[in-house]
Amino acid sequence: MKKRVKSRFLFCDRWLDRHAIVGYMEAFQDLLVIILCLALFAVMVIQLWGIFIAITQQVNYKLLTAKVLFVLILVELFRLLMVYLKEHSISVGVAVEVAIVSVLREVVVHGVLEISWIQTIAICGLLFILGGLLIVCAKTPHMDCMSANTKFCPIRDKEKHNKIEFNYSQKYDDNQTRIKE
Repeated sequence: MKKRVKSRFLFCDRWLDRHAIVGYMEAFQDLLVIILCLALFAVMVIQLWGIFIAITQQVNYKLLTAKVLFVLILVELFRLLMVYLKEHSISVGVAVEVAIVSVLREVVVHGVLEISWIQTIAICGLLFILGGLLIVCAKTPHMDCMSANTKFCPIRDKEKHNKIEFNYSQKYDDNQTRIKE
């Protein structure tokens, strides 16, 4: 009995090539992220123009602070998209930073005195959890790069650096023993 070819049912050498489809979808996704980056950049320029106009006219410090914090949120989102374009993975640390700045912006815009005590407790709890998550992300930066197989991984780079140092120190020790002889 003749064995069937394994690739026959995997759409290889057919008009439905899954590798090509995945490649096209990744390219389309990258295009969408680039469009989002350009849109974010345009919104940042418009907001900076609004800040300039607000400074030249009567200064409403609450509105001005809200606009500046909004620009900082947009910058962090832009950075998040840049990390995604480089590594094709989301940086959890940057996303947590965006969330923290967004919560603090809302507190500044609405004012601490105008927020009810229940909302204040909820905001404090959220900031506490986000701060803990940020600390965990800062302590384990290698987790993102190891799971995403990125080019720059502190753990892998550290292992290579230690190996180079070990080889160098071993050569240095060998040279020192030769000099003494």
